[in-house]
Amino acid sequence: MTLRGLYIVTPDQADTGALLDAVAQVLPARPAIVQYRSKLVDADLRRLQAVQLLALCRQSGIPLVINDDLALALEIDADGAHLGRDDGDLAGARRALGASRILGASCYGEWWRAAAAAAAGVDYLAFGAMFPSSTKPLAPLAPLEMLTRAKAEFGLPVAAIGGITLDNAPSLITAGAYLPAVISDVFSAPDPAARAAAYAGLFD
Repeated sequence: MTLRGLYIVTPDQADTGALLDAVAQVLPARPAIVQYRSKLVDADLRRLQAVQLLALCRQSGIPLVINDDLALALEIDADGAHLGRDDGDLAGARRALGASRILGASCYGEWWRAAAAAAAGVDYLAFGAMFPSSTKPLAPLAPLEMLTRAKAEFGLPVAAIGGITLDNAPSLITAGAYLPAVISDVFSAPDPAARAAAYAGLFD
């Protein structure tokens, strides 16, 4: 599996139908990964949304990873999990997921965390926030040079998140990001399908 291209992160949406419709619009752009991220709904609705998103993504052959919840990823047989600093042991998650599923890790702007994640066997390293972000307005910014260094030293795909737009994404890709991770700039666009396609075009 080649992890390179637009990395779609879902918006918080309690209306499951609206969430599925939004994601369905962007799948024709062939994102590298879709991440289900939800901080607002309860556990039952999260499971329901994750199951339905997984079915939708499977129809298009796009991997779905679950944010911050290894147990849910394993329960529904998702394509992987993305874990942050408070989401458990990465080496244990690697063992639980096996070699065939995707494991990504948030490294923020902390080099030691990236080194530990690489040693634990993750499939990609995520850095950010790269730019001020409406999703996490207080997040400290990660330096652009960290993307270049991580790509060179670890040989893993590098994801970048936080405040990414179609205008600033090329600078991240040039610096070494294989996976620009985007929420608002796609889903809040007047035409999400066209915006996702424009991101895909950055990799042509």
